[in-house]
Amino acid sequence: MDVGLAHLDRPFDYLVPAELDDVAVPGTRVKVRFAGQLVDGWLLARADDSGHTGRLAYLEKVVSPEPVLAPEIARLARAVADRYAGSLADVLRLAVPPRHARVEKEAVADQPDPASAAEAVADQPDPASAAEAVGDQSGPASAAEAVADQPGPSTAAEPAAVDPRGWRDYPTGPALLRALRDGRSPRAVWSALPGEDWAARYADAVAATVAGGRGAVVVVADARDLDRLDAALTGVLGPGRHVSLSAALGPARRYRAFLAARRGQVPVVIGTRAAMFAPVDRLGLVAVWDDGDDLHSEPRAPYPHARDVLLTRAQLTEAAALVGGYARTAEAQLLLETGWAREVVADRATVRARIPAIAPTGDDPQLARDPGAATARLPSLAWTAARDALRADLPVLVQVPRRGYLPSISCADCRTPARCAHCAGPLALPSAGGVPACRWCARVAAAYACPECGGRRLRAAVTGARRTAEELGRAFPGVPVRTSGREEVLTDVPGGAAVVVATPGAEPVAEGGYGAVLLLDSWALLTRADLRAGEEALRRWLAAAALARPTPAGRVVVVADGALAPVQALLRWDAGWFASRELTERRELGFPPAVRMASVTGPAEAVADLLAAARLPEDAEVLGPVPAEEGRERMLVRVPRARAAALAEALHSAAGVRAARKAPDPVRLQVDPLSMF
Repeated sequence: MDVGLAHLDRPFDYLVPAELDDVAVPGTRVKVRFAGQLVDGWLLARADDSGHTGRLAYLEKVVSPEPVLAPEIARLARAVADRYAGSLADVLRLAVPPRHARVEKEAVADQPDPASAAEAVADQPDPASAAEAVGDQSGPASAAEAVADQPGPSTAAEPAAVDPRGWRDYPTGPALLRALRDGRSPRAVWSALPGEDWAARYADAVAATVAGGRGAVVVVADARDLDRLDAALTGVLGPGRHVSLSAALGPARRYRAFLAARRGQVPVVIGTRAAMFAPVDRLGLVAVWDDGDDLHSEPRAPYPHARDVLLTRAQLTEAAALVGGYARTAEAQLLLETGWAREVVADRATVRARIPAIAPTGDDPQLARDPGAATARLPSLAWTAARDALRADLPVLVQVPRRGYLPSISCADCRTPARCAHCAGPLALPSAGGVPACRWCARVAAAYACPECGGRRLRAAVTGARRTAEELGRAFPGVPVRTSGREEVLTDVPGGAAVVVATPGAEPVAEGGYGAVLLLDSWALLTRADLRAGEEALRRWLAAAALARPTPAGRVVVVADGALAPVQALLRWDAGWFASRELTERRELGFPPAVRMASVTGPAEAVADLLAAARLPEDAEVLGPVPAEEGRERMLVRVPRARAAALAEALHSAAGVRAARKAPDPVRLQVDPLSMF
């Protein structure tokens, strides 16, 4: 039932009236009577009898005869709910989009015609029933066993060969494609080279999987990446061979794409995190690009991460898995160190031939030549790199961590941060002639006076992308300056001389590559009070530096101390070294992913009530409390990874106890949250 209460997170038995016998099939939406109310539900399985000894009620209605909930997705949803201490109903809301009756009634013939490979996928026999699908499948005994290649399905003809193309730059790349084509299930963590056409490489992997008679699901972080992957797949597979799933599509288009996948009309589904639960027949590959992007984390309960959902799918269905990116997360490194996946990387000679010349501004040689580099926002090395690229008629990319004009200001006399008199939020300037306004409550502070010294003059504490563009326009007169950020995200720019100022994640691709990439305000990324600050800084730097031309035409300047570990990883283009170092430090400190950690957030009394009701594992550590937003507090519970299931079950059961007695204050449970402080 679609109730979403922790103490009701279990299936209930109902009788099927004779008039609904033909349409009441597993996977359909139904309405049932529960506690005197008519509620939505899912028909999970049919059985001849029930173990329930009391009187059973009848199904009230079958909303639609379309079995939109596939047996594999039902099983996956249960596993995800258990892993994240959530309820099945909440996961199913994420997995199956809302019904669109008009789209559902469209004839199957009106859908895009499947191509030959898609027909090969769709023509395979369906599972006999939902009960059999769940009961007859068994997951691998251990993660190590899951690494072993599974035998592929027998086919009448030998799968067509797939050209490895760019995968030849990686010693194990061609073998990965051969394994996918042959119906085996390799698991890989891929570190992409700078300048790599990652969308084309993913399209090659998907084409190899489809050639072997299986389907694929690929998840990317945002709409720009989805458009690139969509174009690459269309070029490799042809039109009508895949669908895109994204929450931005709108109800009708999203449901139409979902039904095309559920009906077996296409073998491939790509999309943002909305696609992680996409139903695909004979799933052979799950893949995620740039798994460190926080957009992969679902903001709705039970807050699953797309990477973890896809890896759970791979293990449940014995499918191949591909985790790729320019950077590497500690979670991906853990997959390698436990033997769950294998590394796909280029050799060092290839890396050196592909990377641009990368230099920091804060090391001793640079400080000797330019003593002001330690405090200057645009040191001479960065300015020279930009000037030389523009003289060569090449574009320059400038990455700025903050958007806006002056997102943070302070008193020009005593340097006290300027804050709102109403809510104490930070004041910001929207433009050169603008009036200070609060970033929290939006109140205007036209008559601002410093509470410490009474001064009325303001100075920049943090410089945003628009102010940076204004300053660079004055530094390089006559050169076009473009911005790419929240207001307008550029997809690509021409290859001529121009300055492009972009916030992280909004960097456009330049025709032929950038002549120079400047990474400014590194302190804004590295000094964040976040466990993943260094990892996130390196991820953003590598993504921008990958857009530069290789040496000698391309240069990257990072305004940071060259002795810092993230900067060292950037200089050597060695994300694997940094991820290994990061994982080692987290093991020593007891942080995820080396351990399993859950956050319990809410009013202090409610948090204490839930933890008192939870039967935590004996080796659980309770840390905190620490302040949370809106006057609440947060407690952290840490256990070894081997006790992860016990922790999730204990917290879910405690939430059920509070729900059963209708406790007034809600408590948010998050397992391995992206942010813990």
